[in-house]
Formats: sequence, C-alpha cells, structure tokens
Amino acid sequence: MTDAASWSVPMIMFSMGTMLNIRQFIDEWRTVLTAWLGIAAVIILVPVLIPFIGKATVLASIPVINGALPATTIMTQAAMEKGLTLAAAEAGSKKTEKAEQTEKKSFVKLAEKYDKYYGTNVCIFLTAFFAFVGYKLSEIIHVNYSIVCLVIGVIVTALGIVPKDILEKGKLKGFINMVVFAAVIPSLASISLTDLISLIVPVVAMFAVSIVAVFIMMKILPGWKIIGSKPLAFGVGFCQMLGFPTTYLISNEVCNAVGETEEERAYLMSKIMPKLVVGGLACLVSVLVAGVMAPML
Repeated sequence: MTDAASWSVPMIMFSMGTMLNIRQFIDEWRTVLTAWLGIAAVIILVPVLIPFIGKATVLASIPVINGALPATTIMTQAAMEKGLTLAAAEAGSKKTEKAEQTEKKSFVKLAEKYDKYYGTNVCIFLTAFFAFVGYKLSEIIHVNYSIVCLVIGVIVTALGIVPKDILEKGKLKGFINMVVFAAVIPSLASISLTDLISLIVPVVAMFAVSIVAVFIMMKILPGWKIIGSKPLAFGVGFCQMLGFPTTYLISNEVCNAVGETEEERAYLMSKIMPKLVVGGLACLVSVLVAGVMAPML
C-alpha cells in the first residue's frame, strides 16, 4: 500500500495544481493573505507543545493541521522512513479526508479547443507523465517532489495544455484519493491499541493550541483588518483545518440554512462562499510547509 501511495501522491499534487485559479487568487488576495496568516499563527504557536509531546510529533502534525491530504501523506511517509511510528500515526489520524474573462482572446488553449479528446485515458496519461517529470525534476533540484508537481500543475494548466481539475475531468479523482490514503494505513498498522489511545491527548492538545493561535491572530491581533471582519477572518483562518472542497460544502450549507429568502441566500453566497473556497485552496500551501518540515524530523 505504501508503494501505491508513493506514485499516487505526485499525481494528486499535480492534479491540485490544475485546480488553482491564479486570477481568482489575485482578485481575492486579501482572503489568501488572511488564510496564510492563520497558517503562520499555527506554525508559530504550536511548537510550544514540543516539551510535552515531543519535537517529532509536533513537526509531523503542523503541516497536517495546515490542511491538505497530500501534506498528511508526506509527513506520514517521512516519519515512517525514520522509524517514528507514533509521529506517523499522529499525522495520519488527523486527515483521514472570477472566471478568467480577462485573458487575451487570441490565446487559444489546447485543453479548451480539443476538449472532447481529453477522456479518461488521456487524462490519466497526462497526469502520470507530468507527475513523473515533477518527481524526476525534484531529484535534480533537491526540492520536495510535492512542491514541484504542484507548480508544474499550475503552469501547464495556465498554458492550456491540460484541463482544469484534470482528475475530475477524467473521472479518476475518487480512485486516486483512495490510493493516497494507502500511505496512512501502514502507519496505524504498526502501533498497538494502547499507543493509539495515547495519541488522544496530543491530538486534542494540538488542535486546542491551533484554535487559540487562530483566535489570537484574528481576534486579538490586527490580522482581521486585512479582510475587514473579525468573524469572517476567523472563519478563513479555520479553512486550514478543513481544506477544499469541504469549505465549499460548509459555506453552501450555512448560506442555505441562514438565508430565509432566495435573495438572502444569494447575497450570503456572494459574500461568504468565494472567500471560504479561496481560503481552502490557499491552504494548499501546507504542502510547501510539509516539504520543508519533512527533512527536519
């Protein structure tokens, strides 16, 4: 299962790169910056737990709290490689889950022009090919493969070589996500029930300190001023613990539950959904955090 995860993670990282809309990120730069401040708050405050639960556990868990399943896989694999089974289980237990109208009209994207040819086989081939290129390139430039694959995904999508969200386009996302979880299972198989129970306190402590960190950054410190609202800033700061597409589903449910009329629901969605969706996508930066922290274990 670990071998299966080793080839699936570069593929899903490339796919995540194809999901990122650079134009939307630029338009919602306040949301992106607020989400990153929430991540920074966790990175700064959570290490206070090192004397109590250990350096390896804290370092393995921070990128996982910051969001993104691939970050969980990266930290789990890094911990397993160094024999830190409890740290690996700690990481694995936390994550077992404007349109581009301003583009030049003269620039025709291949993925749009020949959309009908991007079937399941073509999508899986392109994903595997670019993931392989990213993996090999990472060995040359000595940068974590997840970061390289993510960047390649952003670039080739912007150039129009591949369609957006290529795994969804090829009807493969569910299968690849399932395979990615294979990296988490071995970390749990190597520990006893007693060890698993002993992780309860560290997990609770990590999330409690993370909540306090986001609260301080968005409610006490002036971090909320970037986005202009303390409650909204607090919600965006929490996007790291949910990630996309969970942030989309939650914002949709909240708007439908709170809005009493169709106009109210439409207004709430126009104000809340874009920020929470972009905030969830912005938290993919946790992959970069994982790439930095994995060698530190």
